[in-house]
Formats: sequence, structure tokens, C-alpha cells
Amino acid sequence: MKKHIYTTLILGAIALASCSKGEKSIENQDAPIAVTLSNTTFSNTSFATASGKLVSKNSVNVSTRMMGYITSLRAEVGQHVSAGQTLVSINNTDIQAKGGQASAGIAQAQANFNIAKKDYERFQNLYKNQSASQKELDDMQARYEMAKAGLQASQMMKNEVNAQYKYTNITAPISGVITAKFAEQGDMASPGMPILTIESPSVLQAQVLVSEQDITLIKQGMSVKVLLKNTNQQVNGIVSEVSLSAANTGGQYMVKIAMQNSKNLLPGMYVNVQFPFKRSGSVNADFQEGVSVPQSAIVEKGQLKGIYTVSSSNTAVLRWVKTGKLMGNEVEILSGLDAKEPYIVFAQGKLYNGAKVSVK
Repeated sequence: MKKHIYTTLILGAIALASCSKGEKSIENQDAPIAVTLSNTTFSNTSFATASGKLVSKNSVNVSTRMMGYITSLRAEVGQHVSAGQTLVSINNTDIQAKGGQASAGIAQAQANFNIAKKDYERFQNLYKNQSASQKELDDMQARYEMAKAGLQASQMMKNEVNAQYKYTNITAPISGVITAKFAEQGDMASPGMPILTIESPSVLQAQVLVSEQDITLIKQGMSVKVLLKNTNQQVNGIVSEVSLSAANTGGQYMVKIAMQNSKNLLPGMYVNVQFPFKRSGSVNADFQEGVSVPQSAIVEKGQLKGIYTVSSSNTAVLRWVKTGKLMGNEVEILSGLDAKEPYIVFAQGKLYNGAKVSVK
């Protein structure tokens, strides 16, 4: 009997403890979560973004004017070269033959010129002594002028052959790094077809294509922000060149941006460029207020993205938003959040839709 009473008392005590613990847990769940609010980043500017990539400001394609087999190609991708360094040699047997012909032509023309010169000088003396007529002197002068012109033509032909020799031994036009190689030793080189590409990576610029609605607002010298897509690194830049024709760029306009700091950057990296515009007059009508929030404030659930705001009854409200470009640690909000609307950036607990919150 006593054992039964003790068992009942123990079970009652356990039940009472469980109830107390449950009530305490409910109490804790009802406690508001301390949160910190912030406002969307807003300034008196609007912005447009454009995508592109980094390119070397000094970039050249090495090619030749001669057709022939490549006999030597002393270049590899990634190799540093100096201006004037020989990179490619092309079979020049035909040029050598033409050079021999040009040399023989010069020798023949020189002999004709020497004979015509002596005859002309001799008839000048005879004419002075009245031993030759004016017609005979004029004929000798004509022969002399023809021989002189023939010698000059032969020399010009030799110069042409020498110029062609330069295209059979191709040198680096600039100092830089070989970034592309389009042929190998033994291949047939064709006039105008690139063999190598040399870039100077010390001076980089971003090239982006801008739509027609934005190009009229972009001016040379404008300061912009350049975001590297792969590293999320942000670099300042200045608009250095604005193309005013879209004839060869598919209806978009080429804009070039000089990078203020190109350290650890390489040609070919993809970038996003943000162009700021002052919101006044027609610009204010064309562009909406730029709204951006810290990336840490964004909540992701599957393919949906949202941000927590606070209702009038001090509860957390999950607002689904549409995001745009990522610029550094800031995310552009395209829709779902108004400018200057408060949102939660930090919470001392796990937030959920409808959770009670207290603002610090």
C-alpha cells in the first residue's frame, strides 16, 4: 500500500515539473526577439548597370603580309616578350629570289647610267666647241635622264624586297605578355591572319555595352564603380571613352572605363559597372530611386529571396523581394521594398513570419 502511495506521489511530482517546464518554454517563446533596424541605402542618385570584361589598353595582333610556311615560332602563351624581339620566321625563298633579281637589275641600270652620263658630258663639251648639234645634245640628255630614272626604279624595287623581308621575320611591336597563339611551326601563314596576340597587362580598362536609354547620360570623366564577378572585388574607375555609334555593336554602345587600381587583375575578367546619375529633371523621370541593402539581410528559401520588416504590431514580416545586381556587399532591390522603409539587419534569435520583436 505504501509502495503504491509513493509511486503516485513521484508520478505527480514529475507531471507537475513537466507542466512547469512547458509553461516556462511557452513563456520563452512568447518573449519578443530583440532586433536592429536599418533603412535602405538611398542617395540623391540613380544608377544603371552594364556588363563587360577587362581588356588590355595596349593589345595587338601579330600578323604578316606574306604567305608562306612558318619555319620558326619562338613564342608560347604566357611568355613575356620585349619590343623588337623576333618571334616568328616565315619561309623567304621567294623573297630571296626577288632580291637577287632586284640586285641584278640595279647593277644593269647602274652600268647604263654610267655610260649615258659619260656620253652626255662628252656631247656637252662637243656642243660648246660647236662640234655637235643641239639635237644630238638633246638626244644624249634624254638618254641620260632615262638611264637615271631606270636606276632609281631598280633601287626602289630593291627597297620593296627589303621591306618584304621584315614580314618574314616578325618582331614584337610592344612589350607585354603573349595571351593567344593561333598557329604552330609548319603551318601556312596567310596575309592579315593573326598569328599571336600580345597584351600589356599593366594598363587595363573595362569595356561594357550600354543601352540607348542610358548612353546619353554617360559622360567622359564620370566616376563609376567596377565589380569583378568572380571575386566580388570592387574597384573605382573613370569613363575614358564613350562611343556614339551602335552600328557594329548590336544596337548597344561601347563604353571604356580606365581602372584606377589594376593590381591582381587580369585581362578577360568579367565585370559589372555601375553608372551613377543625378536625379534631377528628365533624369528623375527616367530612373527610379536606387534601393540597396546589405547582402547579410537577405533571406533565401529555395529560389525565393526575402527580407524581414516590422509590422505596426511589432511582429516580423517576411517580405519577398526581387533582387538585381550585387555591388560589393550591397544587393540591389528591384521590387518589394520601398526606399527608406525600415528592415531588420540583426536579430538576437531565430526570426520567423509573425514572431514578436522588440526594436533596439
